[in-house]
Amino acid sequence: MPIEHEAKILNINPDAIAQRILDAGGERLGESLARRYVYDINPDDKSKWIRLRDTGAQTTLTVKHITSDAIDGTHETEIVVNDFNTANMLLAMMGFTPKSYQENKRISFQLAGAQLEIDTWPHIPTYLEIEAGTKSEVIRIAELLGYTEDQLTAENTIDIYAHHGINLNTTPELRFS
Repeated sequence: MPIEHEAKILNINPDAIAQRILDAGGERLGESLARRYVYDINPDDKSKWIRLRDTGAQTTLTVKHITSDAIDGTHETEIVVNDFNTANMLLAMMGFTPKSYQENKRISFQLAGAQLEIDTWPHIPTYLEIEAGTKSEVIRIAELLGYTEDQLTAENTIDIYAHHGINLNTTPELRFS
């Protein structure tokens, strides 16, 4: 399963970060509303799950496996599917029932070979996600934006919500009003 090298910078000012990215030579790629279903593979194993996500431009089916909260602690295998609803029905036919439906808003950028996402989720402060080919590249991009390695977190969204008193494992819907 391929390793995903990514980290987050929490509690950001989205406009200020967008400007920093652009000032550093980044390119704004667009905005999207992502909707996703999350399915347990094994309800007793919270480290591995299935995500079906539609960004408006692309629908993907992904198995995510968290091995640690390190920048290189997430492994994922992903394929593109052509229809969000049909993929959900197919998963249901295989015995998978979504444990939750989630939405988030995303502003995407590219900077020095890295993918940057300003992610806004319901009920928590906006954060920046940096994804690159290696851990050192993630750290380098953060430094270009004025952040140090100790300001990065690789915690997943479930853990970030937990810091705000919300258990995503028991939240069946997470929508914008």
